[in-house]
Amino acid sequence: MSKGTAIDLGLNEAYNDLFSTQAERDNAQRSYVIDLPAAEISDFPDHPFKVRMDEEMEQLVESVKERGVLSPVLVRPMPDGSYQMVSGHRRKRAAELAELPTVPCIVRELTDDEAIIIMVDSNLQREQVLPSEKAFAYKMKLDAMRRQQGERTDLTSVPPGQKLGKTSRELLADNSPDSNTQIQRYIRLTNLTPELLDMVDNSVLKEKDKLQMALRPAVELSYLSKDEQTTLLEIMESEDCTPSHDQAIRIRDLSEKGTLTYKAIMSIMQEEKPNQVEQFKIPRNRIDKFFPAGTPAQKIEDTIVKALEMYRRRERAMER
Repeated sequence: MSKGTAIDLGLNEAYNDLFSTQAERDNAQRSYVIDLPAAEISDFPDHPFKVRMDEEMEQLVESVKERGVLSPVLVRPMPDGSYQMVSGHRRKRAAELAELPTVPCIVRELTDDEAIIIMVDSNLQREQVLPSEKAFAYKMKLDAMRRQQGERTDLTSVPPGQKLGKTSRELLADNSPDSNTQIQRYIRLTNLTPELLDMVDNSVLKEKDKLQMALRPAVELSYLSKDEQTTLLEIMESEDCTPSHDQAIRIRDLSEKGTLTYKAIMSIMQEEKPNQVEQFKIPRNRIDKFFPAGTPAQKIEDTIVKALEMYRRRERAMER
């Protein structure tokens, strides 16, 4: 290496030190890369992101078989000498299915709360994240942030946003793909029973022959007791339907008043919702010749119904 190159490198290092934070410099010093057998890496405790054997996973396994794990997973060393996965559960599983002897790992010293925040942030970047995954991930990260902020005692270590009086959830929203209000909705889902939460996930997965429930009615139902949710689930399965947002609001209101009974839930759930009415459509070009141009659709529908009623009466008269 020439003297000029050495000087340039020294200047670059000095420049990086000047414009990086102490935390970043400390973090860089405590990281290294090694290959580890997948069996030696334990899963993150209460990991909220599911490793599903879907089409995307099958493609990942094939890629790993051909090219190996191209992006190292992130692990942290544990006091007993083992390693714990922080980010890369899908890559680890793909390596296991591809029968690779080892997985490339970035080993980094992390506290419990640091690991939670990194784990959540890295997984929220995935293309498809289920509502249940976001629910528990946001809750875990929010709790970790609150613990970290509670540990700070000097103003120099407090983020600029915190000095302005932002709440932990507002700070979380600043660095998340969802708004503060949406994060609050997701966290409420952690109060649902697993069976109801699966229905919310199915609004994304769209699995056949399984009920789907939208986010907003699910949020309302999260305020019900576990027993009330169990009763509601029984009725939803027997009636093969889920509540609309309006129905969920009324069910929650009865629960808060202490008057939510099996009969009351059944009465609400047996109401016919507009999106559950079977639709019959006729191509417009087949009926246009019977109506003047510009006739409103509702008037066309009313006229057809009246014509059918007259036809039915005539048929009955002829049968006598």
